[in-house]
Amino acid sequence: MLARRAARELTLILFSQIDNDIEKYSSKDFNQIVVDSVRTLSNNAYEELKTATGYVVDMKEYIDDFECNHPTNEARPIESDNVPVPIPLTSDMAGRLSQIEDVCEKAFAVLEIAEMTALTENIETKNYIKKITKLYSANNKEIDETIKKHTEGWDFSRLVKTDKDILRIAITELLYIKETPMKVVADESIELAKKYSTEDSASFINAILAKVIRENELD
Repeated sequence: MLARRAARELTLILFSQIDNDIEKYSSKDFNQIVVDSVRTLSNNAYEELKTATGYVVDMKEYIDDFECNHPTNEARPIESDNVPVPIPLTSDMAGRLSQIEDVCEKAFAVLEIAEMTALTENIETKNYIKKITKLYSANNKEIDETIKKHTEGWDFSRLVKTDKDILRIAITELLYIKETPMKVVADESIELAKKYSTEDSASFINAILAKVIRENELD
């Protein structure tokens, strides 16, 4: 299932890079767009992590200076080693620990992208990306009409593109592939929305997919 989860995320990245006229793209185009996109993500994540790691270095220097300049150690003989001292105000330390937490989150993101990069070359992942994109390309008008039908009251052209693309992928899987349990498709679509789209996207996508599932008696 890991390969298919990666395929959904990579397909979303692919869809984000192409316009609505998906039929004009070839499999070769799709492959190159995915590779280029993952490479860009990797480079951006690396730069962010490198910058964020500076927070850890700054905090270490801050603590060393704080200990060294504390009255307890300033009063000690020069040749003596510093002794531990009480930490600064909790409010100050909490802010610095938040910076370290941010570093950890970026590190996890880099690991995810590294894993995704490896899975880009995985045969099962590549085949599933091709399956989704080919089936959506062949049925894009019907799939988009399904989305429009269940987003009544919304202007389809003004929907967030990421939300539309997540729905396109999910509906392609639900109606045309039918290999993955509908709950898995829905749950992973929600996770993609939380990761890549707006604050309200997860509940919006959940509601639309629930309608599609009920209408097609997939539950």
